[in-house]
Amino acid sequence: MAWLRNVLPSVTDAEPDEAVPVGWAFLYFFCLLCGYYILRPVRDEMAIQGGVQHLPWMMTATFVTLLLVTPLFGWLSARVPRYRLLLTVYAFFSLNLILFFVAMTSHLSPQWAARTFFVWLSVFNLFVVSVFWSFMADLFTPTQGVRLFGVIAAGGSIGAMAGPLLTTGLTYVVPVPVLLLISVGFLVACGFCIYRLDRWAMARHFSQISRQGEAIGGSVWAGVRLALSSPYLLGICLYLFFLTTTATFLYLEQMRLVSEQIPSPQGRTRLFALIDLVVNVLTFLVQMTVTSRMIGRFGLVSALVVLPVASALGFSLIAVMPFLVTFVFFTIVRRVGEYAIAKPAREVLFTVVSREEKYKAKNFIDTAVSRGGDATTGWMVSGVKALGVTAGQMAWVLVPLALFWGWVGWRVAREEERRRLPAISGGSA
Repeated sequence: MAWLRNVLPSVTDAEPDEAVPVGWAFLYFFCLLCGYYILRPVRDEMAIQGGVQHLPWMMTATFVTLLLVTPLFGWLSARVPRYRLLLTVYAFFSLNLILFFVAMTSHLSPQWAARTFFVWLSVFNLFVVSVFWSFMADLFTPTQGVRLFGVIAAGGSIGAMAGPLLTTGLTYVVPVPVLLLISVGFLVACGFCIYRLDRWAMARHFSQISRQGEAIGGSVWAGVRLALSSPYLLGICLYLFFLTTTATFLYLEQMRLVSEQIPSPQGRTRLFALIDLVVNVLTFLVQMTVTSRMIGRFGLVSALVVLPVASALGFSLIAVMPFLVTFVFFTIVRRVGEYAIAKPAREVLFTVVSREEKYKAKNFIDTAVSRGGDATTGWMVSGVKALGVTAGQMAWVLVPLALFWGWVGWRVAREEERRRLPAISGGSA
């Protein structure tokens, strides 16, 4: 990747000596999300096959699973060096995919297999992406994160575009279970990128706080303790909780309308793949042209507030026109805003915390807090609708909630700036 030293700085804000690690990080995120998006349309169809009415239960199962997995990850983090920790996580999920392949080809309890796969993929997505961004926050300094995370995230967007296209094409020539093995291949490629990035960091002594080759240390429950004891991390928790709460409402209502209006499983799967493709194409374009420049010029405040404001407008539109086309349009706008702008900005927030917080607290926030919001919203929506409240009426309630969410984003961004400025003046950046 030496040629990147000449090419990448000319089209991004990367410096020549940053081009190679950015290139490997770009490829890493591409492989990770390509492997995931091969499976995502299948997961959404399995959610319908498992019963839309059972979605709150499946979301709750996801949340409980993450609560069980979080202390295990904390135990590994305390004892295993970073490189081995990352490879252990990806090897574990690769083995899971192989076991699902065996179960699906054996046709054992198809309905329960569909529900289990929905829960598993929901855990997999959050966990591996959280570990990826923890690694990035450990490798790059806060000022580099502002300049580079948008470019790195674009690698994931390209992978997320390739995944649905591969799924659509491959389903015509191979059985669905074979897609799982193809995803395993992409996870293996992620392991090679981790190896290259870790070797580069060790050779360059890139970060004084990384302490290459050492375990992170701390207790098994340190992630929970750190997240709940820091006002800064609690602010991030609250921001993410509002994000997942509003997103889950959209997801549940969209799945209900799709199940009612599109009878064919193939038609539903292709609609989900088309939505993913449109979202990821637009996300890539925004990441490459807007994200880094927006954060660099206007700061994290703009990037963290734009999604809540857009959500307030979108919920107002749904309240007036609660139709499937409105939900699909708003879903696309929201997901582009989240993946292209809010997500890279949210990852920058973790560049100013301790190394233990980057891995343990961040993992707890990205997984348990996120899926806790899903489970809570799922049951709240089911309970409120049982009382006769319509989707349009619920959307009106979410408008002020979205505005409060934007205020939380503003406060967290100001705190990140306060923490970052002393680090810059001290020369650590």
